[in-house]
Amino acid sequence: MRPNRRFNMAGGVWREQPNKQFGLRRLVLFFIAFALGYGLFLYIGKEKVSVTLLTAARKDVPVYLASTGTVQAYNSVTVRTQIEGQLAEILFREGQDVHKGDVLARLDPRTYQAQYEKAVANKEEDEAQLEALKRQHTHSSGSAKNNAGSGVQLSTLHQFESAVKSDQAAIDAAKTLLSYATIASPINGRTGIRQVDVGNIVHPTDANGLVVITQMEPISVLFSLPQQKLAEVGAQTNAKNQLPKKLKVLAMDSENRRVQDIGELELVDNHIDQGTGTIRLKAVFPNAKRLLWPGGGVGIRLQVGIRPNAVVVPASAVQHTADGTYVFILKPSGDAVAAQPVKVAMIEGPDAVIEEGVKPGDQVVVESRGAIKNGSHVEVNNTADTVKKADAAQPKPPAVAAK
Repeated sequence: MRPNRRFNMAGGVWREQPNKQFGLRRLVLFFIAFALGYGLFLYIGKEKVSVTLLTAARKDVPVYLASTGTVQAYNSVTVRTQIEGQLAEILFREGQDVHKGDVLARLDPRTYQAQYEKAVANKEEDEAQLEALKRQHTHSSGSAKNNAGSGVQLSTLHQFESAVKSDQAAIDAAKTLLSYATIASPINGRTGIRQVDVGNIVHPTDANGLVVITQMEPISVLFSLPQQKLAEVGAQTNAKNQLPKKLKVLAMDSENRRVQDIGELELVDNHIDQGTGTIRLKAVFPNAKRLLWPGGGVGIRLQVGIRPNAVVVPASAVQHTADGTYVFILKPSGDAVAAQPVKVAMIEGPDAVIEEGVKPGDQVVVESRGAIKNGSHVEVNNTADTVKKADAAQPKPPAVAAK
């Protein structure tokens, strides 16, 4: 018989009785395990989360209206010949920047050169006859008996004077036609794809012309806004519906993250499209870096005002859930955070303008290394100055009004 085993006889059968000492031992082990688990739970609950904080501050925030636009050339010219002839030379490269007056091509000028020289010869012939008539008229005008003949010479003299003037007009016309044999650029711009080759006969009525020249600097962008926004734009105009001060317009990249160029609003169209309920606007950009290309799409931000002295926090601090919008604010104790409901007025790139819920000086969580919730214990891993320096190094797209 093993030690600590006990038996009793009931009904003529020996039965083993439970060991009460062993059952008590299992109960003690259970309570020890429970205590250890509860302690571990409390330890995990008080574990600190590393966070980055930034102080809410006040500043003036520009207010923008957002849209999308299409880039258009400020000027675009299809270069065509003004006379018929054979193309003798092409003096430009495709995609080349040209200036007004630069020679692009030349036609065979021989036909028009001959016409010009003929007109010059006709004038010289008529001028010689006119000089002879003048001398004859001067010689005969002194004799009274030749008055009748003198009258006839005077009439002929006037006819040749008119003929000389007509010859000069013919010379000017022939000279103009001859000048058309040299085709020059009418604007500053960039050449496109050449439409004709040397040796071809070109005509003024050719549909495609020789080449299309597009002005790249400056360049324009057409965009639309809902008619409800017209009041915000119209507030910047005077009694004559003119823009006394040009409104700033930003052209953004396809992701609306980087500013490609800064321009000015040039035109508000004179009617609203009833089909779409929008009004068209036109902005002009310097395009010195050639980031805007005709036919391309861009994001547009039209500045219509400034929100002064607004409370601003990093947009990354704002949390959106089904229960609402909030930020985590450092409690006065400095070792825990609280979830603070907020009302966001607008987003300006990395910044959020807070209308309600946050006041200047509040420390808000902009980044955490681990999950946090209301009441979480935290440990600050850097200062607000560090965050500001890092934030300043990032490109800041403009504000977009909250819907």
